[in-house]
Amino acid sequence: MVFSSLLFIFRFLPIALAVYYLAPPRLKNLALFLISLFFYSWGEVRYFPVMAACILGNYLLALWLGRLQDRRRARRAVLVLVVVFNIGMLFFFKYSDFFISNLNALLGTSIPLLRLTLPLGISFYTFQTMSYTLDVYKGTVQPERNIIDLGAYVVMFPQLIAGPIVLYKDVAAQLKVKKGRYTLAGINEGIGLFILGLGKKVLLANNIGALWEDIKLLGYSSVSTPLAWLGLVAFTLQIYFDFSGYSTMAIGLGKMLGFNFPENFNLPYISRSITEFWRRWHMTLSGWFREYVYIPLGGNRRGLPRQIFNLFVVWTLTGFWHGANWNFLLWGFYYFVLLAVEKLFLYDKLQRGRVWPHLYALFFIVVGWGLFAVDSGMGDIAAFFSRLFWPQGGVSALYFARNYGVALLVGMLCSTPWPRRFYAWACKKSELLRILMLAAVLLVSVAYLVDSTYNPFIYFRF
Repeated sequence: MVFSSLLFIFRFLPIALAVYYLAPPRLKNLALFLISLFFYSWGEVRYFPVMAACILGNYLLALWLGRLQDRRRARRAVLVLVVVFNIGMLFFFKYSDFFISNLNALLGTSIPLLRLTLPLGISFYTFQTMSYTLDVYKGTVQPERNIIDLGAYVVMFPQLIAGPIVLYKDVAAQLKVKKGRYTLAGINEGIGLFILGLGKKVLLANNIGALWEDIKLLGYSSVSTPLAWLGLVAFTLQIYFDFSGYSTMAIGLGKMLGFNFPENFNLPYISRSITEFWRRWHMTLSGWFREYVYIPLGGNRRGLPRQIFNLFVVWTLTGFWHGANWNFLLWGFYYFVLLAVEKLFLYDKLQRGRVWPHLYALFFIVVGWGLFAVDSGMGDIAAFFSRLFWPQGGVSALYFARNYGVALLVGMLCSTPWPRRFYAWACKKSELLRILMLAAVLLVSVAYLVDSTYNPFIYFRF
């Protein structure tokens, strides 16, 4: 059940909010916990035990750490257990077949693949539960003794499937507020954010993304060079509006429930460097790797060679986190090289430029999405990139430019700060104007959902 579906908007959400708002203050977290479990089980009931094990395991490990305050060696042993438990669970479901297939290819063995279905949201909720237990180890949070409160944090339906990655310490205080957690002003703001996110997802991502689907159907080796670039620009816009739209909906839903989730996207395509891009794109994932991998490895405190090595580790893991496929590892290495180059000598020059840094950043961001989007094998990556960088004929771009040109131009405009500034101006100008704008976006989005069967969500597979 995705947020951008009629089932969620007109059935699940009204009932869920009614149950949550009508629940007595002391039962708010229990209501949220049960509602969220129902939401998760709707699409993935057979993997409910995995979710339950993740919650219970981290609950017990955190309590164990809390009892070992003065036993340093024992705490380190439990810390290893925390990492093995969480990463092991993610590894088993997400990466087993990747390693088995590569081992078979390398050694000529015939170990059968497990062919496991990836549990929804496992890449997100394992990172959240692990961050909670790691924070208990560091002493930045106290162990949560109420398993319902911890469970409500882990399975909270707005951010359960695709983030943003919310740290326990960011919402711990809000979880303990039983009465007065939400306000009418917060609910009003949340509704607005949800509708805006829905518009980004349905009206922009879905319409623009259809172009990339057309190219995949044609075959990467059949498209002309102009069409390859047109399709890649379309995917660049699609993945931004798809994921940022979903994150905006999640943040809006959080506000309706009385929680403030961190921002996940901040106009990443206006960046003037790759470093800045990763400060604006999927900010909660970047923040997670910075706090729980990069800084513990030493960050930039142990000299430049060690900093470059730390970047390599982080970006290898970042690429692999996105999927059990070589293209994601290549994508992670690609960004490691770009960021290392900027660290070594380029970043200061970029800060002194005006126009060319934006062009530089956009070019490499778009090319990077080519590595990300073509996940069907290294042969297809080679075929597609040969079309990008070696002018070749094939299916013409003219038909697709006519069909998708307006959508692409609107997407490019909405990637800039201007729509956000206009909406802020409208909100200050008149509440009625704001309501009319949101109503229009909601009505058009719902009309699109009624009429269309194309409503993917790219990050569901991660």
